[in-house]
Amino acid sequence: MYHFFVEPDQVQEDHVDIRGGDVNHIRNVLRMKQGETLTVCDGFGNEYLCRVDACSDNRVRAGIVEKRRVASELPSRIVLFQGLPKGDKMELIIQKAVELGASAVVPVASRRCVVKLDGKKADSRQKRWQAVAESAAKQSGRAVIPTVCPVTGFADAVRQASGLDVCLIPYECAQELLKDGAGTAMEQSRNVLAGIERGRSVGILIGPEGGFEKEEVASAMEAGAVPLTLGKRILRTETAGLCILSVLMFQLEE
Repeated sequence: MYHFFVEPDQVQEDHVDIRGGDVNHIRNVLRMKQGETLTVCDGFGNEYLCRVDACSDNRVRAGIVEKRRVASELPSRIVLFQGLPKGDKMELIIQKAVELGASAVVPVASRRCVVKLDGKKADSRQKRWQAVAESAAKQSGRAVIPTVCPVTGFADAVRQASGLDVCLIPYECAQELLKDGAGTAMEQSRNVLAGIERGRSVGILIGPEGGFEKEEVASAMEAGAVPLTLGKRILRTETAGLCILSVLMFQLEE
């Protein structure tokens, strides 16, 4: 069934007024007719099963058949702090992160980032990324549209991530940082992930193609970030964050 998002003020007692770009999509792309059903979310965890009553050039009126709470959200807020990748990889990362339950994605400009975004280019790219997040939220049946934040510097990203309950930094040299702990680096990493409880907020710091510099990892750890190893293989930047998100989704899902 087709899935749409509206603002709370578009929801009335017995109907929903769908406006904006979704009107054209419903009328001219999906070619939905009067009487056909769709679902609408208000971004606050409420989902409405609706039936199309009428369509005009700028509005689709859909009668509410049933209201229910959506159970598709994870019980924890997970924020992905993603180092800026080359090309269009960020769109893929955002799409899959939304599908896996991320609450927000923060693009991060760290030292080894090849991509440099500023001014109008950054604003334009952020709008495009937010549209990707909205599309992925519709496709995956999310109750909310995750936010794609403006591009931020590494220091600001660390401050934001360290303000969450748990801050993780997967790092290809984590074995060196964890060698003095109890058990192998892999065992320590498993224990960290297994110890994250439902309801706790989590930040995940992921480097760009060149990874984080040692000084960046050290400053993140000083702020409370916990280094992790993801195994013996080197993962691409577009894989690493999704790997952690997949583990957390499976562990935290109710």
